Amino acid sequence: MSMRQFPEGFLWGAATAAYQVEGAWNEDGKGESIWDRFTHRPYTILNGDTGDVACDHYHRMPADVALMKELGLQTYRFSISWPRVVPEGRGAVNEKGLDFYDRLVDSLLDAGIVPNATLNHWDLPQAIQDAGGWPNRDSADWFADYARVAFDRLGDRVALWATHNEPPVVAFAGYAYGVFAPGIADSSQAYQAAHHLLLAHGKAVQAFRQGGYEGEIGIVIDFHHYQPASDSEADRAACQRARENAARFFADPLFKGRYPETLIEWIGPHAPRVQAGDMDLISQPMDFLGVNHYMTFAVSFTPRGGLLKFSMEQVSAPNWGRTQVGWGVNPAGLTAALLDIKEEYGNPKVYVTENGCATADVPDADGFVADWGRVNFLRAHLRAVHDAIQAGANVQGYYVWSLMDNFEWVSGYEPRFGIVRVDYQTGKRIPKQSARWYSEVIASNQVAE
Repeated sequence: MSMRQFPEGFLWGAATAAYQVEGAWNEDGKGESIWDRFTHRPYTILNGDTGDVACDHYHRMPADVALMKELGLQTYRFSISWPRVVPEGRGAVNEKGLDFYDRLVDSLLDAGIVPNATLNHWDLPQAIQDAGGWPNRDSADWFADYARVAFDRLGDRVALWATHNEPPVVAFAGYAYGVFAPGIADSSQAYQAAHHLLLAHGKAVQAFRQGGYEGEIGIVIDFHHYQPASDSEADRAACQRARENAARFFADPLFKGRYPETLIEWIGPHAPRVQAGDMDLISQPMDFLGVNHYMTFAVSFTPRGGLLKFSMEQVSAPNWGRTQVGWGVNPAGLTAALLDIKEEYGNPKVYVTENGCATADVPDADGFVADWGRVNFLRAHLRAVHDAIQAGANVQGYYVWSLMDNFEWVSGYEPRFGIVRVDYQTGKRIPKQSARWYSEVIASNQVAE
């Protein structure tokens, strides 16, 4: 069997997020987040699920880190809960909350695992939302203040920092479509939120540089692959709008210092208000780009397609079918996305910070899941990463989503993305076949052809 070897020093890891795994939603001084508020509203989440307990990682963290070490993870990507650290979003710091992340980072280092910390994985403090949320320009300064608190406590030991996770989801799913917290459907607020998320990123990077902290800082953006449904001019233009309204609305300001001009013209009165100096702050150099990738879309023009007049359908490569949640599977889309970043943005250092799938896991009598479908998915996508590296993309590491089954936002606990099964009744963790397979990949730094 021929093997594909990854570059020496390539980092192998797994990822989670605070609200999805920690639980302890109101313990030890933690403040309320927008997801606490949103999930406690009726008819927002499948089956009425909440993240109140989730995987109980807050209490089970030492055992979870021991499991990571057993699996051979070289790095672990987690997020810090802003309301756990600064309960009201600004002002008083909750030392017990900081202590948890202190213990987590020390435990990871003791296990030989590189910490990768994200400052904002969607759980904005509810008090900040009550003050206007991300559409309020002051949110950028409040975020930078919180970032300094995290840097001051953990900056001597955390090697990799990300300011935001998937800001397009925060802005558009949360403020334009109303399907995610805080559940607002207002395009003007969404684009203004997008600008302030970028401004917050810039201010946090500035604080990081001024503090002289160790490590590197970047941002994580969801880069999917878009292709026109036909060669018609209308579909090609719709595809351009779809692409520009997603990752490029954030990546263009970060790398080019400007928003996509054709999209800004299209959205007209909804375009964000930009002040002098904003773009210089947003586009200051960062150390890496995190790339989350899950799907490929075929984009069509439709006059009934909302503000941007398009519709999208997920594309699967031949013989791949769809995942448990109906997502298409197209490994070549990941290669295309990584090469697009290489060509558009000067080939920055990239980590694939999320990639994975939900499968219809069926445990045996011992709770073990032989999830060969997930193994096949991950193998194909690692080949896709390798293809991009061979074509010159500067990809330095890969994080599977997710370390363990967890709370999957509005889909609750029904989808299982983990390479480790979580029995939600007992909290027991049981590595799946995919975890065993991934351990072998990490140990050999290679994947089968």
